[in-house]
Amino acid sequence: MPRLTALGPDNTPSTSSALLAGIIDRHGDAGPMVRTMAHSPALLQGYLELSRAMKRAAIPRPLSEKISLAVQEWLGCALCLEAHTAAGRSVGLTDTDISLARGGTATDARDAALITYAARILTEPNTISAADVDELRRHGWSDRVLADVVGLVALNQLTGAFNLVAGLEPVVSSS
Repeated sequence: MPRLTALGPDNTPSTSSALLAGIIDRHGDAGPMVRTMAHSPALLQGYLELSRAMKRAAIPRPLSEKISLAVQEWLGCALCLEAHTAAGRSVGLTDTDISLARGGTATDARDAALITYAARILTEPNTISAADVDELRRHGWSDRVLADVVGLVALNQLTGAFNLVAGLEPVVSSS
């Protein structure tokens, strides 16, 4: 059950109202997380800007979804897991890919190394050493990708933590 109320453009702070109206105009709806973030214009604007920026990351989209699944599994955000599972399927991830990603790994050693790096950014960033970065480079990952992963983890931590605090959960269909 939600602990924070989702808002609409008519009952939000003015800055959030303009942001929400723009999203609704472009997409038809803003979704419960974004409408709930509207309580804080600063948070909503920051989330939208980081989300847009991360769309330009150098991480291949299927791998980006695997990383998001690993992070959200660790955080325990069911709403995010549902969203990233659907997004992963839409970019070609199999059930095996999704299951392995949620477990923090992948069948491809190169992908697995980057997913492990992402998990460590989330759980123990102070332990990442120069040797770890060198190993990622030996797998062929560029400094740009290594930096982009930090941004992707931060975005996922923001959304997962927000959804958990706000009490947002997947909608259960009644069939």
